[in-house]
Amino acid sequence: MLTSLRTLFRRYRRDTDGSVSVEFAFYMPLLLGVFAAIYTYFDAFRQESANLKAAYTISDLISRETVTLNETYIDSMHELAQLLIRVDSSISLRISVIRWDEDDNRYYVDWSKVRGGQFVEWQDATIQTVKGNLPSMPDQERVILVETRNDIEPAFRVGLPNMDIQNFVFTRPRFAPQVKFEGQDGSGGSHDDSTPSTD
Repeated sequence: MLTSLRTLFRRYRRDTDGSVSVEFAFYMPLLLGVFAAIYTYFDAFRQESANLKAAYTISDLISRETVTLNETYIDSMHELAQLLIRVDSSISLRISVIRWDEDDNRYYVDWSKVRGGQFVEWQDATIQTVKGNLPSMPDQERVILVETRNDIEPAFRVGLPNMDIQNFVFTRPRFAPQVKFEGQDGSGGSHDDSTPSTD
């Protein structure tokens, strides 16, 4: 009996016949899991990159404006951001013009506009909470601050949590000293780089 079992075991060990369907059943779930993980992580990085590029694009567009902006313009920037990120989830947008006052040693908000439900408009008091993220500027210099926020769910559940993609981008106005908004009073100081005359 023991000899016949040994003979059967040796024959089984030397047997190279197999069934593709059995091997497929063993390996296919693993391969599908690997493909799902690769796709999910790639899509997450792509979404993060698309959100950042959208913020830079909007910031660059606004920095080139020399005319007064209005609510319709901000609406169009929000629609553009939605098109650029190319996902079904909605994006929130906050566009602001921030001014530095050397005498007061603080930032001021010329204007701030919000689209989407995840932001509130910056005020002079609240902008101080992010002053560490704002650039150093000369007296009465202005920057355009564009912020985006977008919640993304991973394509597959592979251990990657839901992502809250946030971007904080600032750009200096290119062709005008400041970008004005409709109804803005225009007060708030001016910057003069001229050298005082010495007589």
